[in-house]
Amino acid sequence: MHRDRFTKIVATLGPASSGADRLRILFEAGADVFRLNFSHGTHEDHRHRVDQLRALEKEYKHPIAILMDLQGPKLRLGTFADGSLDVRKGQTLRFDLDKAPGTAKRIPLPHPEIFKAARAGGRLLVDDGKVRLRIVAHDARTIDTEVEIGGRISDRKGVNLPDLVLPLSPMTPKDHKDLAFGLSLGVDWVALSFVQHAHDIAELKKIVAGRAAVMAKLEKPAAIDHLDEIIEQSDGIMVARGDLGVEMPPEVVPPLQKRILAACRVLGRPAIVATQMLESMVNSPTPTRAEASDVATAVYDGADAVMLSAESASGAYPVEAVTIMDRILKSVEADPLYRRLMDASRREPEATTADAISAAARQCAHTLSAAAIVTYTNTGSTTLRAARERPDVHILCLTPNLATARRLTLAWGVHAVLSVDAHNFADMVARAVRVARKEGLAAEGQRLVITAGVPFGTPGATNILRIAYV
Repeated sequence: MHRDRFTKIVATLGPASSGADRLRILFEAGADVFRLNFSHGTHEDHRHRVDQLRALEKEYKHPIAILMDLQGPKLRLGTFADGSLDVRKGQTLRFDLDKAPGTAKRIPLPHPEIFKAARAGGRLLVDDGKVRLRIVAHDARTIDTEVEIGGRISDRKGVNLPDLVLPLSPMTPKDHKDLAFGLSLGVDWVALSFVQHAHDIAELKKIVAGRAAVMAKLEKPAAIDHLDEIIEQSDGIMVARGDLGVEMPPEVVPPLQKRILAACRVLGRPAIVATQMLESMVNSPTPTRAEASDVATAVYDGADAVMLSAESASGAYPVEAVTIMDRILKSVEADPLYRRLMDASRREPEATTADAISAAARQCAHTLSAAAIVTYTNTGSTTLRAARERPDVHILCLTPNLATARRLTLAWGVHAVLSVDAHNFADMVARAVRVARKEGLAAEGQRLVITAGVPFGTPGATNILRIAYV
């Protein structure tokens, strides 16, 4: 069941992708990771989908990763007496904490945190930035603004404040309830929205307590100011380009994407590029050429995974979206330029035994034209080091830990298999050869590059490299 590509596909589940039969088709079409968006759906909806995915995993005897995406704080306007308000450039508008319906003179903004953080000159964006205002004055209960880009403002539209660091926890009461429920279902990854500092991730990791891997969604300018610390603290990263593109100028997002992916590669953290990748396929059976190029760019940049959102959750063509994304990934990875870019962006290994072994495994696999690199791991760190090297062959991960196997399904080039630890060197080689043949990663006469740690079963002890003939 291994994929004939390195980059992974994340498919968001929703009304268009519900039911065991539809999940099977999506999985067979190429979806590697399934995302549960807790901004939508009931707990019972999510429970059914998890049960169906675990049944599918058992049927195919292949680990499937489930990513739960927490909603996070939603900053919204209150309501209007007439349902909406048209504003024009240069007009002065006042926002306040009064929950009474808004008028032409004042608009309700029921978020005290915004008033605490407000400062003159800061931007206030409404409805994904369609209406833009500049703060000119403020106090504890009011914010006066001048309209820079006018338009219509209506009930409960979203608000963004890209220039402010809000004294706001990314975990709402709803998120705490959702998290407890998701962990009880055994999700493999938890994605946190509204991350502004590394301590936001640290707080979530304390709650999760190792029961799932934690992913930071980068969607706030404040997060970019603390990028390295957030990546260091996280188990994975999602480049959430939708909100990032609202809060930052659109021309800034593409170089930021490259910068984030490069930083994740250095630290060995899996990275997802998300939002509007094949957006037109919500209503069309084929993507635009620009969308195909956008997906390709993420692959050339070295992303571990690319994500479908509305395309697979609520669109009219979820299977076609996965199928076409799979074709784009394979096309890019077959381009000789892709391999040159992966090699050119490789950093020098750190001065550790584990890094030296991983770098040597990649070089040996290339020099010997090996069929695959085989890693024995408990925690996944050995496999992630191998993936960071971006070898030109697949990485067969053998682990006795089902949770590790599932989480590593997200990582570049990794084919994870549940297997007991090796007992000795002979068993290590025999097991690697047997599984590689069974999984279709190697054929008779080919070679494997095997990395493991002695004593066997010791986490983080990668210290040997073996070459084996199949």
